[in-house]
Amino acid sequence: MMAERLAIDGGEPIRTHPFPSRGPGFGDAEIEQVTEVIRSGHLSRVGGPKTAAVEEKFARLLGVKHALAVTSGTAAIHTAIGTINPNPGDEIITTPVTDMGTIIGIIYQNAIPIFADVVPGGYQLDPESVRRKITPRTKAIIVVHLWGMAADMDAFLEMGREHGIAIIEDCAQAYLTSYRGRLAGTMGDLGCFSMQQSKHLTCGDGGLLVTNRDDLATRARLFADKGWDRSSGGRGHIFLGLNYRISELQSAVALAQLDKVEGFVSRRRALGDRLTAAISGIPGLHPPADSASSGNTYWFYPVRIVEKEFGMSRDRFVEALTAEGVPAWASWRRSSGCPATGSWRR
Repeated sequence: MMAERLAIDGGEPIRTHPFPSRGPGFGDAEIEQVTEVIRSGHLSRVGGPKTAAVEEKFARLLGVKHALAVTSGTAAIHTAIGTINPNPGDEIITTPVTDMGTIIGIIYQNAIPIFADVVPGGYQLDPESVRRKITPRTKAIIVVHLWGMAADMDAFLEMGREHGIAIIEDCAQAYLTSYRGRLAGTMGDLGCFSMQQSKHLTCGDGGLLVTNRDDLATRARLFADKGWDRSSGGRGHIFLGLNYRISELQSAVALAQLDKVEGFVSRRRALGDRLTAAISGIPGLHPPADSASSGNTYWFYPVRIVEKEFGMSRDRFVEALTAEGVPAWASWRRSSGCPATGSWRR
């Protein structure tokens, strides 16, 4: 029996319908929440019940003391950096394999981003490379839990204690990702999340910052509100901060989405694990670890290709997948000698 022709060679594609949205989807719950805000006439987060409810509900979901809603994941990272208050020229170590949003706040606070390497054959920040980058000017480490996969937090927490430096977790792509029984964002000094359109939980654009430290929570709220000390009832600005106040409209959508995020993550884990099990063992094709062994929540589905073993170039593989109706793209990454990396969007 002859094998079917691949779509890239003129055969019929396996999939002819677009993949569904990566988010939990919008419906009546979001419409009802937004309608309540519009009818109330109160759209500002200051004194608004929706934002307060989002912060309370998200803190409860993660089991942390404090949550702060802001305008974006980038704003959450910037607020975290403003909260630890680096001096000009201080260094903050992070990964080069990340979104620009991880870096912007470092530069805006006049600190210097220091890029460590990623683990050989993987994607997450390499603790040994980070350790070699620590200097007397190191103020913090931003650990990115890339693509829904957790980094080696125990090693970074140990460095933080040993050197007295802050640990910030960038969880923009890692809602409910777990590491040795602990949730991403709850282990370091500050955890930051994105609610941008493509994330596990979305309100179009928005961000969340969490912490268990009262002092950091107080400063974070001030930084994201122009340094405005509202407790005095006046207009006293204690220090230079930015206006990262989320609106009640965004929070209304986020509040409805919070009821869906656990089910959505569970579904992504089931589908991601199914794909990992199906393609594991193919020579030269390295899928991500499954959720049981890694806590993965599959924001993206990255596969690493060793072309000599796989028998096909990275670019040809991506073209073949795309022709079959499976969206994919490819990127080169030479850190730690890693070969080409391709990812399926799901």
